[in-house]
Amino acid sequence: MKLIVGTRGSDLALAQTDSIIDMILDKFPDLEIEKKIIKTKGDKILDRSLDKIGDKGIFVEEIERELLDGSIDFAVHSLKDMPTKIGSGLKLTRTPLRQDPRDVLVLNSKYKISSDKVMQWLRTSEGLKIGTGSKRRIAQLKKINESIVPVMIRGNIGTRIEKIYKEDLDAIVIAAAGINRLGISGISAYHFSYDEMVPACGQGALAVEVRSEDEYINGILDSLADDQACMEVEAERAFLETINGGCHVPVGAIVNESDDGYYLRGMYGNENCESIVYGQIRFEVGIESARQAGIDLAKVLIEKLKEEEKYE
Repeated sequence: MKLIVGTRGSDLALAQTDSIIDMILDKFPDLEIEKKIIKTKGDKILDRSLDKIGDKGIFVEEIERELLDGSIDFAVHSLKDMPTKIGSGLKLTRTPLRQDPRDVLVLNSKYKISSDKVMQWLRTSEGLKIGTGSKRRIAQLKKINESIVPVMIRGNIGTRIEKIYKEDLDAIVIAAAGINRLGISGISAYHFSYDEMVPACGQGALAVEVRSEDEYINGILDSLADDQACMEVEAERAFLETINGGCHVPVGAIVNESDDGYYLRGMYGNENCESIVYGQIRFEVGIESARQAGIDLAKVLIEKLKEEEKYE
């Protein structure tokens, strides 16, 4: 049997799709899977930041249309690009194993700084030019050092790394998962801790989207699920949904395991990135408790941000 998978055409999107194909064929070797590259609105408009051209759907709408009309059988996305409400007739399968969710600071090679000195350099240097198109990253960089000058960059990971030198940037911030999936080496990369920078909700995880009624393909793709990843993204996406956050406000959340259980850590800020609040909540193992933790933490941070802005 032959299945057609829809994907964006970047090197990273293709690598992500290939990883899902490999997982499927490992379990179902008799299947044949063909890739179909689909260009999205987010791929076509690269001269504006995400909050200026739409919301999270800008990377998925065209792909979802082809899924609904039967041109493709399933689609692979970065989970952080997915709206929290999935369109009628479609659903996300259970989440496969997640890559490293952390954000990474890639430094201009003119800087020879050991990993244990990077945060000191970031906190104390004046007017560093750092490339990112994300309000979440901008807000947290400004929290580290208010003199940082964010420079809007878009495009695939290779293009963004090239812009360090083409635009004479001091550094850029990108996702560790992208670096890992593409096998990029030879760069000076500092991995932020979750205390230093909270990742995007679902960062490092893949979203596999199918037609809701297609039980056969649903069954194949659900077999790829990783229980830990499913629990993490349930908490993080419930947080995002309750915040009602997209590209227009800085928002992020991450689940991490501690000696005494699981914690959801979240951040939320106002649209101009000038106010930002953090919080965390402990929860028990399980999808329902993870989802409730996301809802509860979001409500706390919504009120916390209101209080912060009141006294500014």
